[in-house]
Amino acid sequence: MRKPKIIYLAHDLADAAVHKRVAMLRDGGAILSVAGFRRTPQPVRDVAGHVPVDLGRTYDGRFVRRIAATLRYILLPLRNAAFAEADVIVARNLEMLAIGARHAAIFPATTLVYESLDIHRLLFDKGPTGRLLRRIEELLVKKATALITSSPGFIAAHFSRHATPVRLIENKVYDPQGKIPAQNAWPKRPAGPPWKIGWFGVIRCRKSLMILSDLARRSNGAVEIVIRGRPALDQIPDFQDVVSRTRGMHFTGAYRYPEDLPALYRSIHFSWAVDFYEEDGNSSLLLPNRLYEGGLFDAVPVALKSVFTGVFLDQIGAGVTLEDPLRLSLPRFFDTLTADRYRALEERATQTPRAQWRHDEDDCRSLVGYLASLSHSPGEPVHA
Repeated sequence: MRKPKIIYLAHDLADAAVHKRVAMLRDGGAILSVAGFRRTPQPVRDVAGHVPVDLGRTYDGRFVRRIAATLRYILLPLRNAAFAEADVIVARNLEMLAIGARHAAIFPATTLVYESLDIHRLLFDKGPTGRLLRRIEELLVKKATALITSSPGFIAAHFSRHATPVRLIENKVYDPQGKIPAQNAWPKRPAGPPWKIGWFGVIRCRKSLMILSDLARRSNGAVEIVIRGRPALDQIPDFQDVVSRTRGMHFTGAYRYPEDLPALYRSIHFSWAVDFYEEDGNSSLLLPNRLYEGGLFDAVPVALKSVFTGVFLDQIGAGVTLEDPLRLSLPRFFDTLTADRYRALEERATQTPRAQWRHDEDDCRSLVGYLASLSHSPGEPVHA
């Protein structure tokens, strides 16, 4: 097996999931370069120990501007020696696949791999825009040697139409060297109200916010909602107003990933694994990061039974899966929740194998080995 020289093209250099993937490639033994756009006003100076090539700023939801930024680097490819020497380009998201395909055409010895951990809502559009975008994706995916995605739901509903081989890499927590303490190192949570539901990460689902706000108000203090992370104010412009007027709902700001995860998830009883942000598309198929984070720290996940997250939890026998509409089933669940019922749910959570929720260094070596096997050029020997 040989050590590949990999370029990771990121749609957002500030994205914690991008940092996780770069760390996995680094720890798997790859010789790594990183380039990409950012969604933050300030430059990103470090991505898991690598100084990235900053391609400029793009914006959430502004698809036309993202296309314009992408076309710039298709028409004027990067003059970077790393591309000439690369064995593999891993392109995260469709716009980076277009840039990666352009550079792979210039350097035909380079293998192109497409990584898609979300499917853009326009790819599900039934109109001419959706048909055009699916056609573009189809043409670009044909140029890739392999495709990486994070949910079997994505494969079944979308990527199975492509002939390109697909590798599943779930959104597990990266825990190098097993540094996260064993379950018995943590004190037991109190098995009684106030029951605490944690909603952590990028907060962009207004429907979830309103369902949880309604639950907190109706519970008269029996249920509290703890929110941490980055609210997407373009999607929930009244986020602060909803939180401030809801008794029992608390937003306490951003947190450090992954350092703060143990304290966050051990402070709650249930983790919110529900997402209606793109409920007729991506949200019904994904397995979100917070599902794995909550699972690793034995917070009982709450999911909608009819979507893929709920199907997944039912298959492994963990969590709480509820029928829609949640405005009815969620209060009913907490109205009937007892200490014994909670302890049973918590016990099932602790019995789920930790490998279900986390990546370790063996997974990193496996990923880099897989990418090395796709490479056309020999590179250097891998050192395990």
